[in-house]
Amino acid sequence: MTLADLAFEHAPVGLCLLESRIIRGCNRKFAAIFGGDPAEYTNIPLANFYPSREDYERIGARGLSAMQKTGRYNDERVMRRANGDLFWCRVRGQSLTPEDPFLKGIWSFADLSEERPLIQLTGREREVAILTCRGLTSKEIGKELALSYRTIEVYRARLLEKAGARNLAELVAKLSGMPL
Repeated sequence: MTLADLAFEHAPVGLCLLESRIIRGCNRKFAAIFGGDPAEYTNIPLANFYPSREDYERIGARGLSAMQKTGRYNDERVMRRANGDLFWCRVRGQSLTPEDPFLKGIWSFADLSEERPLIQLTGREREVAILTCRGLTSKEIGKELALSYRTIEVYRARLLEKAGARNLAELVAKLSGMPL
């Protein structure tokens, strides 16, 4: 086994090689995060690890747009383990084929579930929560999601209630796993 193979296999973060959003290989940490053995993940669609098909398509479109500009993408999102459990995950990707960003790439996955407890949210609530944690205003989120800022305020009110937060700062702290 080469040094590069050892580094990939034993990296402290989950790594996988994707071709057209299909897992072609992964390391031990990736398998540990999602559950199972690395051999179980060969030729598996990454779509299987999203909470919904809508999330897969929406995040994929956002990622593709960013990768067409820079060749890289990163975010924090909710993903699904092999057993169906949902968890927060930090995802970073680097395209190996800039002319077709999703054709080949290396992606890293870090489990954030210890720092960020999962609150059951709808897909739209997750979008609003993520953009809120990025510091966007209701108007900016509305523009990003093609919704009115008043609709975003309704979503934020639901998020405050579900998280048991008294204000936006406390909501962001709870969603991001920061100590209160």
